[in-house]
Amino acid sequence: MNNSETIYLSLGSNRGNKMENIIGAIEKLSHLLGTATAVAPIIETEPWGFSSCETFLNTVVSFDCPLAPEELLQATQQIERQLGRTKKSIDGQYSDRTIDIDILFYGSRVIESPQLTIPHPLLHKRLFVLQPLAAIAPQLVHPTLKKSIRQLLDEADSGI
Repeated sequence: MNNSETIYLSLGSNRGNKMENIIGAIEKLSHLLGTATAVAPIIETEPWGFSSCETFLNTVVSFDCPLAPEELLQATQQIERQLGRTKKSIDGQYSDRTIDIDILFYGSRVIESPQLTIPHPLLHKRLFVLQPLAAIAPQLVHPTLKKSIRQLLDEADSGI
């Protein structure tokens, strides 16, 4: 693909058949973007930012993406809706969801718009993102924090 950049997406599910939701999202993303360049091991995690009796399955996947960042955002939101997601977080209030797809990185770009912030502004605080991301891209450097994913994971693990 010409003019493509490596992207990293976080996938999470804690409603319905969680494994099926994750696999379905990867299949839909692959149909849109081509074969994933890497898929991290799927991990089970506790909810982050809200209380729920349902645990999450989380992973990170990378692709060579030919879409513009805004087009990618629209595509991921459409896939979320196709897989049964009815609402996004409102005013930071999280809830159970069939699938959540977050754009973590889009190459080394830094984007801040009302619709989209890349790198994802909370990824360095979330072990459920850092652990799978470190499994596939430990040397990837966060473009604004200037630290590798491995460094960010080590800091998050130790509470720095």
